[in-house]
Amino acid sequence: MTDARPGRGLAVVISGPSGAGKSTVVAKLAKRYGYRVSVSATTRVPRSGERDGEAYRFWSRERFRSAAEAGELLEWSEHFDNLYGTPAAPVLEAIKKGETILLEIDVKGAEQVMKHLPEAYCIFLRAPDRDEMERRLRSRHSETEAAVRTRLQRAEMEMAERLWYNDRIVNDDLDGAVEKIHELIQAREEKSHEG
Repeated sequence: MTDARPGRGLAVVISGPSGAGKSTVVAKLAKRYGYRVSVSATTRVPRSGERDGEAYRFWSRERFRSAAEAGELLEWSEHFDNLYGTPAAPVLEAIKKGETILLEIDVKGAEQVMKHLPEAYCIFLRAPDRDEMERRLRSRHSETEAAVRTRLQRAEMEMAERLWYNDRIVNDDLDGAVEKIHELIQAREEKSHEG
């Protein structure tokens, strides 16, 4: 990554349908290149092995609603009776410090972020095809059949949104997708620092 410069940080939104591999790609980018990752807030119950402040900030519905009403979230939505959102303060702090921060969020969330941060760099990530997307969703073994079907239906609608993103990546090779996104981020950082 390029050197951080005060006030010249970059928010990178990595978005796309369920089964695109967003979590895996973001985790590899963070581990391999040291990118900072925004930690979303959620009202859902932690899954086995998840700790508060790592995968998610686990909040009560009351705390979440209060943050949303106070304008403290860049984006938020409700999925499967749980609330999910991106606290604004850590993202804005990273940008102010000149850091690049990754936001892993869904398509509707990306649209909300763009209203607050029009300078954010948005990358649409998708699986190579519907069959692979479904295979990835089922391999999680964490959702009901109804939830998988709902995610697949929503994914078809989300695919139509990909055209407004700055860049689009097909995640047909994990390491290749990670490298390509890193190269795109580096190019965007350099452009940001020139301006």
